[in-house]
Amino acid sequence: MVLVTGASAGIGAAVAAELAARGAVVLAAGRDPAATERVAERTGAHALVADLTDPDAPSALAARAVNEHGRVDALVASAGMGWRGSLAEMPVDTLDQLIALNLRAPLVLSRALLPGMLARGRGHVMLLASIAGLTGVASESVYAATKAGLVVFAESLRLEIAGSGVGVGVVSPGAVATGFFDRRGAPYDRRFPRPIRPALVARTVVDAIERDRTDVVLPRWLGVAPRVRALAPRTYRRLARRLG
Repeated sequence: MVLVTGASAGIGAAVAAELAARGAVVLAAGRDPAATERVAERTGAHALVADLTDPDAPSALAARAVNEHGRVDALVASAGMGWRGSLAEMPVDTLDQLIALNLRAPLVLSRALLPGMLARGRGHVMLLASIAGLTGVASESVYAATKAGLVVFAESLRLEIAGSGVGVGVVSPGAVATGFFDRRGAPYDRRFPRPIRPALVARTVVDAIERDRTDVVLPRWLGVAPRVRALAPRTYRRLARRLG
């Protein structure tokens, strides 16, 4: 039984489809009732509607999933939103929404579902971060901060529950060909790197769960950027300013 958030579209919908194709029972959670139901009908998943920017929604979603379906063996926290622009001009309510959806909701869901996983001695928490959380991105400081928070949360939780039988993983993709960029208020305008398909991210996510892989950057070559940032930060910043 796998709970997938953000399952009404994009990466979440692709993950729900990939899991269902591999025989998993999927609880597809999304904010848009009609879109979530369409994904459920297409994949055989159970549709759960929740707006995870609501402070009470993550706990309520976890409780509903367990109460209606008995248990949750794995969480895939893929719901997220972005915003591009100057921090000085960013509406505070938008800042709050990014933190609520991208960071707080995965943490609360993990907190709510972890006791059952620990009691059974098996389970998985899989978080969708971003290359932005490993490197930083100009004009996306809040988004990058929320994704960086997921990376450090995962590492800390992994150390905390080591040996429990519960895995904790993070997949950090680069640009993905979804409606994310339209919703963030600015289209993806780079010629390189080209956005990857959500189906590729979904396969990577499910493989990471099955193989208990802890940290995956997609595509793999993008992993060079955070390594350069760590080893030669001044050089990295010069390159980042030049390349945008």
